[in-house]
Amino acid sequence: MLRSLPLLLAFLVLDQLATAQSLCPVIPLPVKASQAAGQFFLDDNTPLIVASPAALPEAQVLQKQLLKFTGIRVAVQPQSSRPAITLKLEKGGDPAAYTLNMSPKGVTVSAASGEGLFYGLASFLQLARKAQGKETGIRVPCWNIQDAPLYRWRGFMLDESRQFFGKAEVKKILDEMAFYKLNRFHWHLTDEPGWRIEIKQYPRLAYVGGIGNHHHRNTPAAYYTQDEIEEIVAYARERHITVVPEIDMPGHATAANRAYPEFSGGGSAKYPEFTFNPGKEETYQYLTNILKEVNVLFPSGMIHIGGDEVSFGSEKWKTDPAVQQLMQKEKLGTLEQVEHYFIKRMADTLIRLNSKVLGWDEVTAASLPAKETIVFWWRHDRPQQLKSAIDKGYKVVLCPRIPFYFDFVQDSSNLVGRRWAGAFAPLEAVYNFSAASLPAGINGKSPLIEGIQANLWTETVQSVDRMYYMTFPRLIALAEAAWTQPDKKDFEQFKARLKDALPLLKQQGIYYMDTPAKTPEPIR
Repeated sequence: MLRSLPLLLAFLVLDQLATAQSLCPVIPLPVKASQAAGQFFLDDNTPLIVASPAALPEAQVLQKQLLKFTGIRVAVQPQSSRPAITLKLEKGGDPAAYTLNMSPKGVTVSAASGEGLFYGLASFLQLARKAQGKETGIRVPCWNIQDAPLYRWRGFMLDESRQFFGKAEVKKILDEMAFYKLNRFHWHLTDEPGWRIEIKQYPRLAYVGGIGNHHHRNTPAAYYTQDEIEEIVAYARERHITVVPEIDMPGHATAANRAYPEFSGGGSAKYPEFTFNPGKEETYQYLTNILKEVNVLFPSGMIHIGGDEVSFGSEKWKTDPAVQQLMQKEKLGTLEQVEHYFIKRMADTLIRLNSKVLGWDEVTAASLPAKETIVFWWRHDRPQQLKSAIDKGYKVVLCPRIPFYFDFVQDSSNLVGRRWAGAFAPLEAVYNFSAASLPAGINGKSPLIEGIQANLWTETVQSVDRMYYMTFPRLIALAEAAWTQPDKKDFEQFKARLKDALPLLKQQGIYYMDTPAKTPEPIR
């Protein structure tokens, strides 16, 4: 028995090596993946062949990404006898699905749309970046992959009202989202601390409402010009990411009310000037004019209007003459009914603009048109809100605080950040989230579940480093939770693949949490 022990250990080592070699390094883990023989040599002489002109935009993005991330400069060519990367559009099928076939003689990415081609090229780019060596080219291990996403909505929300980061950092986030096949960027641009979007008709929103942030009330005005918005939206579109703006109403309106106090509905002692005034007809015209500009800037056909936590600052409505008159005229018995009246009117405005109405789960009670509304379930402690939304026929995006609020700490040793009755949002909880584990009585397989999203609120984020630290690598775990079939997920295998992904973050100057011992928490 003792004599056979070395042989047994040798077999175990060989088995582990074989398993490691057969584990597809692509994140998110594909539906089907098998390692093929050999390596594909990628260098400046590799042709990029586009079988259809419709695939040219994806080819051009690949050119830019290869140059940016590997230094390799490939050229689009009509045909070639050399081993090439070929893009093919095929009819029918899931527009987000793709097939990647590789051999030393060539790479072929096939899909029914540019979106699917992009995801196939993202998988190839991951393999190439992880295979970089010291040669003039890269020897990319060959894999054959058939793949499609679990969810249509694979999102990340960044709060820039409380802390402004700027165009360069947003583009860097979009690059990482695209690299891991996330496709919805929810941009929280207005709230109490600051208004971050230029509105031509109401310039004081940016000049005055953009002053300060959650941490410092008097910092110079920071906001995105309309030209910058257009640039970022186009940058995201190239990467098949839809940008969804959030213009908060009727609550969280403090920054806007600093700029145009005539539309304020007041607030409470803790939340002064928190609401827009639902009793003034001028308020609806003012907000309609704002939404018309926002709708032009963001061609997604979706605008998020918040609709959450209105009761935090609706106290003044009790004594406001215009609100009281509205309640009498419309026979509204409670302030909550006033809130719903406001939300329905603004929803009607969006629908007339051919825009979907998006809101936090409080809007479920406002009787909005189900076909035109998407509800974001965030209150994990109120599963009845999710059940109500599904029962009423609303499409739903799942973003429960635990584990998808990235302002919650990610390790027990973290000093700054939120906890919920001691609970927080570690990497494993983000990765293991599944709609199948929703509370009893909720159909986790309902076709009304659009997908999942993580949200980074920035009350505890004062720097770019901390923003990245709270986001990564949890964003990568989110990507696999949103894309990969639940029965294929394995956290231990994910961690093994993540080890090869973390150096790529470092190359881009992204400060991420590896382990507390290796990466001290940025307090500010």
